[in-house]
Amino acid sequence: MIDGADLTSRQKAAVIVRLLLAEGEDISLEALPVELQGALADEMSGMGLIDRTTRDSVIAEFCDRLDAVGLTFPQGLDGTLDLLGARISRDASDRLRRLAALSGRGDPWERIATLPVATLVHLAETEAQEIAAVMFARLPVTKAAESFGRLDPGRARRIAYAMSLTGGIEAPALRRIGQALVHAAEALPQPVLDGGPVEKVGAILNFSPAATRDTVLDGLDEDDHDFARSVRKAIFTWANIPLRIDPRDVPRITRAVDQPVLVRALAGARGADEPTVGFLLGALGSRMADSLREEMETAGKVSAADAEAAMSEVVAAIRAMEAAGDLFLIAGEAEEGEEITISAVSQPG
Repeated sequence: MIDGADLTSRQKAAVIVRLLLAEGEDISLEALPVELQGALADEMSGMGLIDRTTRDSVIAEFCDRLDAVGLTFPQGLDGTLDLLGARISRDASDRLRRLAALSGRGDPWERIATLPVATLVHLAETEAQEIAAVMFARLPVTKAAESFGRLDPGRARRIAYAMSLTGGIEAPALRRIGQALVHAAEALPQPVLDGGPVEKVGAILNFSPAATRDTVLDGLDEDDHDFARSVRKAIFTWANIPLRIDPRDVPRITRAVDQPVLVRALAGARGADEPTVGFLLGALGSRMADSLREEMETAGKVSAADAEAAMSEVVAAIRAMEAAGDLFLIAGEAEEGEEITISAVSQPG
């Protein structure tokens, strides 16, 4: 048993962490340098037993130190900008992050993760395939999947193989690769507007009334068929759910939506929107599906306006889950004769 008088600062830290874990607290040590995480683990592995008096003494000292703290500031520019959030302009935040990444003061991979998909695709196509493989291995899965799906199939295959060889890269080399990619990205012409026209028009039409959306798309077909086709692929609506949602994700989607909203959307679906009803109910457990069918019958006739509003809420919930990385959408709908490819694989529910 360890004597409390002989405890080092690291051992006292180990006691606090062990106590928090025993209490079921969800703590994260990822912000600590890797060396300190390793030192803490080493200390915990050799602690053995401490008596109640020593434990209470460590807790009291820890609480006294907390009481003496006036303010704490984030470590590094990234943490500071996250703290400031929307209180400074996006242009100022982007500029500071770029300067930090270029100067080596910030984490270059934080900057790379915020790059537009089009920029990531350009880097993947122009950099060495080994460098591109490291980039995809380091990117968040959703961003990597969307970018990877836009590559030439042959290039994608070679990068996928190169990813199998990236496991032995050490931290300094990873940082140098990140900085080189940031420099390459910053050398590209910077668009004045966020996002391309396809993404912008698609995002607007996502939340437009169905009649407006159909009229605009029909007009675009006449004016520029290729642009209209790209916009159709960027759109995600209630009718697209069977094509772009993995059935395994449906139970989580239904839990993310208020049940009265879901019932109105299901009960009010008509015409091209009806197949989505069968898809959603078929992907649920029989008890849940039967319960929803009963509520749909009880709901009676739902007006077109109420049904469309409810469907938009379901789509908005799916988009929010996608943005949070809780689910991944299957690639956009292909026209007749085109192959539909999957840009990402859903996480297990």
